[in-house]
Formats: sequence, structure tokens, C-alpha cells
Amino acid sequence: MPVDIDIAKVARLARLALNDEELAGYRQQCEVILEHAALVQTLPTEGVTPTSHPLPRTNAFREDVITECLDREEVLAQAPERDGDYFLVPRILDEP
Repeated sequence: MPVDIDIAKVARLARLALNDEELAGYRQQCEVILEHAALVQTLPTEGVTPTSHPLPRTNAFREDVITECLDREEVLAQAPERDGDYFLVPRILDEP
């Protein structure tokens, strides 16, 4: 079942500059892909439950556990330079 597609128009829309040989190659590849998609659409799928993944998946939830944070002053005391509650780092861009 041949599928009609204007490869030159698709290439223009995608802003691709393709020569005639490339257009012919892409036309053949697209025809094969679209024919296969049309073949897949003919499969009997009555009674098949739609899925988003081929394998059954479940989320592994866990309880939220609050843990102790590092002491802000202890961490900032180890910084080479700081400005109040912030680390000072060397400028990496020339912009002010």
C-alpha cells in the first residue's frame, strides 16, 4: 500500500537543503516507515488494554524521613571567602 508524501515540501519545512539523490533516498525510507505503520494499524486490537509501557511498572514509594542538616555556620566557616550567609566565588565571566 503506497503512501504519498511530498518529501521536498517536508524538507523545505524542516529547512533542509537536499539534492535529488537525497530526496529519493528519504522518500524511499519514509515510504517503508509509513507502510509499516499502516500495517501495524491493521492488527486486531479489540479487547487489548491501552498501556504506556510494555512491562508492568509501579512506583516504589518510601516514607519521607527528615534528617539533620549541616550546621550553616560550620559549613560557612570552611569557605575561603564569604559574605554573610553566602559563599563568595571568583568571577568567571567578564560581565559585571
